[in-house]
Amino acid sequence: MTIRKLYFGDNLEILRGSVKDNSVDLIYLDPPFNSQRVYNAYVGSDAQVKAFDDTWQWTPETVAVLDDIGRNHGHGMKGLLGSIGAVGGNDGLSAYLVMMAARLFELRRVLKNTGSVYLHCDPSAGHYLKVVMDSIFGVRNFRNCVIWKRTSAHSDTKGWGRIQDYILYYTMSDKYTWNKAYTGYSEGYLRKFFKHRENGRVFRVGDLMAAGTRAGDSGKPWRGIDPNERGNHWAIRRSFLNDPGVPENPLAALDYLDSIGRIYWPPKGKVPGLKRYLDETRGAPVQDIILDIPPLSRNAKEKLGFPTQKPLALLERIIGVSSNAGDVVLDPFCGCGTAMEAAEKLGRQWVGLVVSLLAIALSERRMREGFGRKAGFAFEVEGMPKDLGSARELAMGKPDGGYRFRCWACSLVGARPV
Repeated sequence: MTIRKLYFGDNLEILRGSVKDNSVDLIYLDPPFNSQRVYNAYVGSDAQVKAFDDTWQWTPETVAVLDDIGRNHGHGMKGLLGSIGAVGGNDGLSAYLVMMAARLFELRRVLKNTGSVYLHCDPSAGHYLKVVMDSIFGVRNFRNCVIWKRTSAHSDTKGWGRIQDYILYYTMSDKYTWNKAYTGYSEGYLRKFFKHRENGRVFRVGDLMAAGTRAGDSGKPWRGIDPNERGNHWAIRRSFLNDPGVPENPLAALDYLDSIGRIYWPPKGKVPGLKRYLDETRGAPVQDIILDIPPLSRNAKEKLGFPTQKPLALLERIIGVSSNAGDVVLDPFCGCGTAMEAAEKLGRQWVGLVVSLLAIALSERRMREGFGRKAGFAFEVEGMPKDLGSARELAMGKPDGGYRFRCWACSLVGARPV
């Protein structure tokens, strides 16, 4: 049975009660950033009712969670979390990290041994989160700090313009999924390198030599050109050619490539090169600085009005490279369902945990509108009122159950609360 589930409630409780050990292939989380901002949307916890209040304070509840971490995961992590605020003079930062650590321990539990986890954050707490992630997932399992240019250039009042987010990428072990992906070349790159044209095809000139002398055939002269005189040897990159007819012997390979017109002989000089046609290339391999996926503009078609919404293309790239068809993708801070839509488009199973009634209404509507006509498509929603009694309980709940009840009521008829 295909897993497609949305859960409403505290993600820590849901993880502990509803998600099994070693059951998830890929986790993407885009939690609050400790940005000290209040957002104009209801996407916070029960203690943050009418706004996404990304500010944190040290409370008795924080102490209880920290004690629980110490009992279950050792006093080393408890001491680390408790000391950060003391050293930095910021109890709010410590409270934020305690909240995150409790959830990261649960995420490690549910992640398969071949799984990967991506934590989306920004410089406000990203460096501290890396220390926590190192402690929980292991320093040796850190793979990348991916930088995403989240906004266009702008001028801050004082200092460098702040335009980047961090995405901390970890795996559970050395055995993990990685599917190679490529991006298109920029116009500037094409103009600079692909400047030759032949029979309507554009190509660039690649190297046929690599550094270092050799005593074997790869170091022998060919057509009067001795690579060792230049401190090089012949190096044929067969991966560029996709031609099974290229011989293994480097000198024979050069003869073959010349016979089919793949050797470029320059008008001046005598060092040949390899013709690499643009229509044969897959593009540039993805790098850990993402510049080709812009943030959502105000008028973007996929924009839902959610304050921290990320582009669908960003989630498609992450899910595409780090999971396979049929794998289970988990988003424990599911805002408006971007990770869920990307997972469904790419043929993955998915689980989203949502703490806001507005967010779960947006996610439900997004998935029904996007895939409602897809054969066999159906998903479950857990934690929402199912009968009169649970609806009354929601309406009378504190704080501000009336607002929460109205959000839920709007979702029943496909409406978005203003």
